[in-house]
Amino acid sequence: MTNSNQDFNEDNSNWIDEDDHNSIINPENNNYSTLKQKSYKFKPATIALVESAFLASTASLIWLIDYYFRLGPFLKMLFPLPIALIYLRRGKRSSIITTIVCGLLLAILMGPPRSIVYLIPYGLMGIQLGALWKNNSNWYLSIFMASVIGCFGFFFRFWLFSILLGEDLWIYVVTQIASLADWIFLKLGILAEPTPMMIQILILLVVLVNNIIYSLTVHLLGLLMFDRLNNPIPRPPQWMKTILDYE
Repeated sequence: MTNSNQDFNEDNSNWIDEDDHNSIINPENNNYSTLKQKSYKFKPATIALVESAFLASTASLIWLIDYYFRLGPFLKMLFPLPIALIYLRRGKRSSIITTIVCGLLLAILMGPPRSIVYLIPYGLMGIQLGALWKNNSNWYLSIFMASVIGCFGFFFRFWLFSILLGEDLWIYVVTQIASLADWIFLKLGILAEPTPMMIQILILLVVLVNNIIYSLTVHLLGLLMFDRLNNPIPRPPQWMKTILDYE
């Protein structure tokens, strides 16, 4: 009996009485109000990491859908925009991390060659556009830089695929451009045959014009999208505002 009474009379200081419990959860208690008003504050590095992961997966998904379903040229215009967006929001370091993560995801899902083809030129283009837009550079400079990177990516893609396939794909391009040059000369009534130098120059012009048009469409799409995301890019030139009726 003595032992049972001792057990019954043990120190219960670790327990919370009902009155104490009610005082803790009572809304009128000052401590409760303080806890209720306390909000979680995430560190900027954590937010940047989450946004980088999200935009890397978004860029990878866009590339994946365009490769397997070919929904037209619209998705192609979105390729560099997630990288540029993270640069505008979180800076250079986050954009580089996003590009690397995107490359790793695509390497797992599609293989290293397709991953490299995305990184060059679209990953590099996204970083460059983000840097220029963040520094409020004019459209002439940003379109020119994006076009140069796009031309580099075009020739790099041919070089890479030629190595992987064991064939010189450049010969196929030269043949197609030579046929185009013959057709142009015929329509213009020129009896001369296009020289190899003229064909090479024509190839460069075609690639450059194509990339200028692509860079311009990326800028227009970025202008429409990023304004809605509260990350505006520099305004277009005045003559383009007049054409687009843009204020």
